[in-house]
Amino acid sequence: MFSSRRQITAKNTTPLGAVVRGVTASALGTFAMDSFLYRRYKKDGGTRGFRSWESSNGLDSWDDAPAPAKVGKRLLEVILRRDLSPRHARLLNNVTHWGYGLLAGAQYGVIVGSLRSPKLRYGLPLGAGVWAAGYAVLPAMGIYRPIWEYDLETLRNDLSAHLVFGFGTAAAYQALAAERPRP
Repeated sequence: MFSSRRQITAKNTTPLGAVVRGVTASALGTFAMDSFLYRRYKKDGGTRGFRSWESSNGLDSWDDAPAPAKVGKRLLEVILRRDLSPRHARLLNNVTHWGYGLLAGAQYGVIVGSLRSPKLRYGLPLGAGVWAAGYAVLPAMGIYRPIWEYDLETLRNDLSAHLVFGFGTAAAYQALAAERPRP
């Protein structure tokens, strides 16, 4: 007799399959985080529509650029050995933000794909780890201040968004890994 419950297991998952599943899941996790941040933006009086906000429409200065744009700028300037025009700030913000989320998902996929079964609770260390990594790396790059210079509200707001990313990624991975019963 067949069970209507879905079995979730890592068996028959190839390393490439785990990476693809992780990247796909983290795209959904990144979207969940951005939706969470957008809702906060609107609650705080923001007026732009989601598409305009999400794509950093109007970003045309490195001074006003968020951390992902500045990280992308730093990396590309080292590779290209030349200064980048501020007209690239919007593109680099989006590519770096989404690329970092997808890269975290690839790593998550490799780790969770090697376990017996994915669990939603794995989103906690994923989100907290991505958040903590930012506060370790970005001050060293001169993009953030040291973590102890931020007030608790800023840290809480940033952590909560990254936890949404972690749990969104974990939930999506779990759903993508579910084996459906065969008739």
